[in-house]
Amino acid sequence: MTGYTIRFAFPPPPIAPSIPVQRAEIVASYPHDPGAFTQGLLWRDGRLFESTGLKGASELREVRLEDGAVLRSVPFPKEAWGEGIADWGDEIIGLTLDCGLAHRWGIEDLESRGTLPCAAPGWGLARMGGELVLSDGTPTLRILDPETMALRRTLAVSEGGRPLGLINDLAFVKGELLANIFMTDTIARIDPEAGIVRARLSLAHLARDWGRRDIRDVLNGVAWDEKAERLFVTGKNWPRLNEISLPPLPSPSASVTS
Repeated sequence: MTGYTIRFAFPPPPIAPSIPVQRAEIVASYPHDPGAFTQGLLWRDGRLFESTGLKGASELREVRLEDGAVLRSVPFPKEAWGEGIADWGDEIIGLTLDCGLAHRWGIEDLESRGTLPCAAPGWGLARMGGELVLSDGTPTLRILDPETMALRRTLAVSEGGRPLGLINDLAFVKGELLANIFMTDTIARIDPEAGIVRARLSLAHLARDWGRRDIRDVLNGVAWDEKAERLFVTGKNWPRLNEISLPPLPSPSASVTS
């Protein structure tokens, strides 16, 4: 999209003092390709899908959960940097970072079904009921028509009374939006009606345990298995993919815990 510029605060500001911080506990852990520059994660009909980034190396993959094996993969165009993915009908829709196009593949065969102009270049994407929600690193989420990728409305996200930027991969879980915040080891729990962050989920212990090699190896990738109620997370070049607990949301008067 010509003339579109992503603007965001960097480095990320500290979590607002009024926001509860909850520790995510590991329920199960699985191998993950440490060469995967993970951009998006999706669970659909008992199968795990992953998108990877880097220009000239971006892929959509179907991955076997138990051992991390790549069962199938298809490349994004060479000029594209792959970003988040979401399912709609019998398709997977994948974002690209800088060209304003959404790519579409059939879920069963991963055959290309073409592209659609997107309301904005994006970072994260998730299905939220009958709509798609897109992040682009700013405090504004874009709610899209899944058939056309046209903009329906926007949602301003705030935390402790201030805009929250660096919103990255997304998952819609039991009526709330989970969003990993880029360059942090946390997931924001967002009210999708008000746009208010109710809590942060801390995964700092996971990132530390996997021996982050450099600044690029950050938390990235959130997927929800609705049928079995399992929440999966991983990161760029992480050797593990983890199922983690999702604590109940704290009451509005709860203090910060970690």
